[in-house]
Amino acid sequence: MAASSTTVTVDGRQLRLTNLDKPLFPDGFTKGEVIDYCTRVAPAMVPGIAGRPATFVRFPNGVGHGSFFEKNAAKGRPDWVRTVRLPAPGSSKDRDEIDYAVVDDLPTLVWAANLAALEIHVPQWQVGPRGGVHDPDLVVVDLDPGSPATIVECCRVAVLVRDRLGDSAVAKTSGSKGLQLYARWDGGDPREAMHELARELEREHDDLVVSRMTKSLRPGKVLFDWSQNNVAKTTVAAYSLRGRERPTVSTPVTWDEVEACTDPHELVFTADDVLARLDAHGDLFAPLRVRR
Repeated sequence: MAASSTTVTVDGRQLRLTNLDKPLFPDGFTKGEVIDYCTRVAPAMVPGIAGRPATFVRFPNGVGHGSFFEKNAAKGRPDWVRTVRLPAPGSSKDRDEIDYAVVDDLPTLVWAANLAALEIHVPQWQVGPRGGVHDPDLVVVDLDPGSPATIVECCRVAVLVRDRLGDSAVAKTSGSKGLQLYARWDGGDPREAMHELARELEREHDDLVVSRMTKSLRPGKVLFDWSQNNVAKTTVAAYSLRGRERPTVSTPVTWDEVEACTDPHELVFTADDVLARLDAHGDLFAPLRVRR
């Protein structure tokens, strides 16, 4: 973008965008390019995060120059940014409650991008239009490889998990080293159900799967992180950028891609890649959309 700062109207909402030519990634990807990506990916991204309280990971000076998690919605936010006040037991800042931002629309996503909120993390549950927390509507399996294992081994485990969860399960890269699986959920405690599944797969494939966090158990294996289903935890959203050397994205992938993966680089996708994939494949995460 030619101008470093500008005022724009996005779906009827006025926003002042600043420092558009500022590089936020070591490869030179700028804030303006981040905002452009978010604007173009929004039709796929927003339906998956709407209604879910958002945690932002902000990189005000760019990747490699510090970041921070932001749960409490930023001060000075526009009055049209939806917030929801939720209990915050065990808050590191001794808060009883937190006012979370809820990214329900494109203007809110662009506002977050302008804050250099490169990453958006959300829980597996939603809040109602006027508040009130619903039970989890999604279950997530976070597969984290312990070196020298890579996402290739995660793909092998993902197929095993899919066989338990059913063909409706959707896989996405973490945008970093791992792979995540999601499925619709409509009953019971997903954390306990996934803990039992993790232990089952560990018993059956102890050379590949580990269900315990103990670091000494993880080299060369894939951690089946069932604990991400704890209601207090969040997982990076589909189509969110990650704060890495390049603008990689947590990207939905096909099961053909999962089954065929033999090299970690095959499942690394940047912002430009993802936009091209949406044109080619459509929104692979769409089957999981549940709006309450």
